[in-house]
Amino acid sequence: MAQPKTRKSPRKPKYVAQFLIVLPGTDPLVWRRILVPEAYSFWDLHVAIQDAMGWMDSHLHEFEIVDPSGHFERIGIPLDDLDDVRPTAAGWDVPISKVLVHGMGPMRYRYDFGDDWEHTLELEGLEAVDGGKYPRCVAGAGACPPEDVGGTVGYADFLRILQEPEHPEHAEMLAWAGGSFDAHAFDPASVKFDDPRKRWRTAFQRR
Repeated sequence: MAQPKTRKSPRKPKYVAQFLIVLPGTDPLVWRRILVPEAYSFWDLHVAIQDAMGWMDSHLHEFEIVDPSGHFERIGIPLDDLDDVRPTAAGWDVPISKVLVHGMGPMRYRYDFGDDWEHTLELEGLEAVDGGKYPRCVAGAGACPPEDVGGTVGYADFLRILQEPEHPEHAEMLAWAGGSFDAHAFDPASVKFDDPRKRWRTAFQRR
């Protein structure tokens, strides 16, 4: 894995970008709507998505974007041993302003290359900073699936087993879920956003 040496602080933003995040294949559908500073990098956006969704940020991630000219780019955490076959730009070096342009279609955000949680990410617009605190989750629905549940197929099985008390794995799944799990539960006001600079230091500057 490429080890970055520095981490620039984002400049003071004039605008915030509104993104719709959807996790296709989940039932009930899991989605979030967030506002993030337009000065953010893709690393900062990654942290905001993790926190809004409810993921634990314990696996690799990447963004896939296609600009209006058809150019494809992968952004995330570069891996030295895959640089030739799977080139990836470092998210902390790429500003999200790269995609804040007219005509940019939905992006993909992939988390956990094993479970392969593939989110669609759509820029819905820009608005002026209102003096409030950002990032901000303004809407959403559906509880975040448990980590390592096995992707959308595994999550569907997990929910089915929880609804079948006679299933041989019911007690095990219920205990794994912490004793209860409400697939519909989500409150935007409960979302707490971490400082992306702190998360970056935790990931890359451990001592």
